[in-house]
Amino acid sequence: MVLSLFGASWALASTGEGAAPEFPLPIANYGDAAQTNLGAKLIGRIAADPFNAVASLIFLGAIIHTFLAAKFRAISHRFEHELAAIAHEHSADPGAEDQFDRLRDRKKFLAVLFHFLGEVEAIFGIWVIPLAAAMILMKGVGSATHYLNGVNFTEPIFVVATMAIAGSRPVLYFAEGCLKRVAAFGGGTPGAWWFSILTVGPLLGSLITEVAAMTICALLLVRKFFRLNPSMPLRYATLGLLFVNISVGGIMTHFAAPPIVMVAGKWGWGLTFMLSNFGWKAVVGILVSNLLVLALFRRELGALKESAAGHVKSAARVPGWIVLANLLFIAFIVVFGHYAVIVVLGFMLFLAFAMATERSQEFSSLRAPILVGFFLAGLVIHGGCQQWWIEPVLSSLTPVQLLLGATVLTSFNDNAAITYLASLVPGFSPQAQRAVVMGAVAGGGLTVIANAPNPAGQSILQTYFGSDGIDAFKLLLAAIGPTIVMVLVFLL
Repeated sequence: MVLSLFGASWALASTGEGAAPEFPLPIANYGDAAQTNLGAKLIGRIAADPFNAVASLIFLGAIIHTFLAAKFRAISHRFEHELAAIAHEHSADPGAEDQFDRLRDRKKFLAVLFHFLGEVEAIFGIWVIPLAAAMILMKGVGSATHYLNGVNFTEPIFVVATMAIAGSRPVLYFAEGCLKRVAAFGGGTPGAWWFSILTVGPLLGSLITEVAAMTICALLLVRKFFRLNPSMPLRYATLGLLFVNISVGGIMTHFAAPPIVMVAGKWGWGLTFMLSNFGWKAVVGILVSNLLVLALFRRELGALKESAAGHVKSAARVPGWIVLANLLFIAFIVVFGHYAVIVVLGFMLFLAFAMATERSQEFSSLRAPILVGFFLAGLVIHGGCQQWWIEPVLSSLTPVQLLLGATVLTSFNDNAAITYLASLVPGFSPQAQRAVVMGAVAGGGLTVIANAPNPAGQSILQTYFGSDGIDAFKLLLAAIGPTIVMVLVFLL
């Protein structure tokens, strides 16, 4: 009887009958357009809906968690070592079976728990749990389920499909062949490959999407650079360059990079506009950043040629028709990227094709793409509850302040979310429009959450940054230099 009543009440709430008012509260419903004081506006919005403060505190907790992920992985490894010691001790004294089993189970549970807490891709999904609990307690089951059911997961689905196809051997073989011609101008050395991948690769994001460009660049960096065992400072410098360059490399067109797609239609931006206002600046910024880091590490990059270049193998040959087919699958998903159902259909067809051509595909596990999709899905859920403060912050800034402010805000939120919220601000001048987009893409490499492709790059490269993976604070430090270069290029 109790279960029947609970089920009925849940169904009633889910249909929206008796549910709480519209949630999240639309910006226009706050009625504070005339309020010019930013602090007063934010306080007023918290007073209008206290859940705003709760959701942002939970979001802040998730961000702090990303910076502590390496610490959690270190704790996990400590428990793993203790588990191994317990197993060794038990083999020497098999008498106390029950005692050792209980101790082993407890250590194993803690090792797995902290390993899960240390998985960056899982963090925002983990923090959806307290967010959903707060929604239910403060807004009711109906509002919570209506919000979660209404979240647009098209981008996470698109990223999973694009990352999986771009990481296939035929696409990698094609990309390596193209970049090989560029690297040949530098003698085909590891330094030449490093410069080619970090310069030409990110610009591919303007055609095949940033996610595909990130996947290709990260995999080629593994093959041509990271396997040569460079120093840790050079690894982080390379990672910072990769993330920043990918973020700005997709702004030469109006149809590939999510932060551009969010606003191009509404603001009337076309291909010519993008090339003249953003594209050439992106190329200049990428070249300047790469040359500065190349000059800083020129001796080490030169030494890699002598020590380990001979150990690197090129991708095995793939029949041309299979390469073409994989590229067409990417093109199909890019064209229909805004339609989740069609993306899923195209991806299913690709999986069938990959199975039929298995020998040439060497199709890898879907674990990494799915984890990245899970990360972005969690970020989208949290991001929808942050517009209450992002919108007034953006609308209160001058164009120069917008550029700098968007750069900082992007490090705490996906840059596409920043540009989307900016498109909701009424009366944005053309200068302000360009400034907020420049800031959003310039700051897209500062953190893993700043740009949708970053989790894909981290997933591919994290094993080359020690047992604890990529340290979020070190990534931030490594990306600051290229970010400043891009900001100066955009300003000047």
